[in-house]
Amino acid sequence: MTNTRTAATRTAGAKTTTATTMHQLSPGKVWGLRRLSDDAGRFTMVAADQRPPIQDLASRARGKATANEADVAAIKRLLVETLGPDASAVLLDPNYAYPWAIDAVSPRQGLLLTLEDSVFDETPRGRRSNTIDHWGVDQIRRIGGDAVKLLAWYRPDADPAVNEHQQALVAYVGDACRRYDIPFLFELLVYSFPSEDQHSTGYVEQAAKRAEHVIESVETFADPIFGVDVFKLESPIPATEVPDPDGDDTEAIEQTRSLFAQLDRASPVPWVMLSAGAGKEAFRRILRYAYEAGASGFLAGRAIWWDEIQAFPDLNVARRQLMDTSVPYLGELKQLTAEAALPYPDHRSIIVPALDFGSAFRTDYERSHHERLR
Repeated sequence: MTNTRTAATRTAGAKTTTATTMHQLSPGKVWGLRRLSDDAGRFTMVAADQRPPIQDLASRARGKATANEADVAAIKRLLVETLGPDASAVLLDPNYAYPWAIDAVSPRQGLLLTLEDSVFDETPRGRRSNTIDHWGVDQIRRIGGDAVKLLAWYRPDADPAVNEHQQALVAYVGDACRRYDIPFLFELLVYSFPSEDQHSTGYVEQAAKRAEHVIESVETFADPIFGVDVFKLESPIPATEVPDPDGDDTEAIEQTRSLFAQLDRASPVPWVMLSAGAGKEAFRRILRYAYEAGASGFLAGRAIWWDEIQAFPDLNVARRQLMDTSVPYLGELKQLTAEAALPYPDHRSIIVPALDFGSAFRTDYERSHHERLR
């Protein structure tokens, strides 16, 4: 796939406000989702595809203006070595993590590859996302990826031309994932405009985000034209404001439950939670609300490992902290997921075909594949 600054020209249809369309999984997508999840169909995935946050950490630690490639690669390899064995799948980028750490990924684990460029185009009224140069769905499939992950910044009130670009990008990737019969995990992040308070170009949660922006964004991409198989979603309210579900503030608890329930209703497919750099306790709270609403797991990074890698450039100390703190925390999240998350095959809109196809499999598959591409 060529870079979408020039290639993404397909526009999307009108947004849907309900999530009732049944989602028939094809054989390749079924197998990919099985690879990403545990035996029960729940996702406990660790992300190591972050680029700017780790680059910034490495450059600050060295007192340099830019990060050394070897430093970024070393941090990512450390994350894969320490946390990968306990995850149902790992998310890698093709810039650093895959080239320097793929040999540390167990063949028994699922493998996701990220598609979006970490550099986006900032305009006064919106952000345009792009794919990594010389990288696409076909390459991800060829190197053995089990799924494609794309992040797109989105705000319903952004400039219409910006949102048209974002929708065209997602539709383009959805088409490619259908063509190569590989699962498409789509990550949505809202953001602030340059003129707004607390504006940041960093990959951090927007403290002033509005819940309706998060939910309406999911509703937009619920349209089947986008081909999303799993949504990777942020909390509809800032992590620091998520109340303790066992606390005494019943009004805040019920409001939070209502917002997560709306998030679930907006999604026509299984969804997992991202952490967006939330603290460990805050992310644990978020998962409790998400699982009560119907989420099927998590794909998280910094909530699990960010504090521990602050020891860089001392990789030995960082490794010890990851083993002593991050690995047990990941185990706690896995236990919570096993107890409370909804297995993705049980999602109300998912149709998982039986894998006993019979003698007509080859012709049936080819026919149905062409029908999906129409």
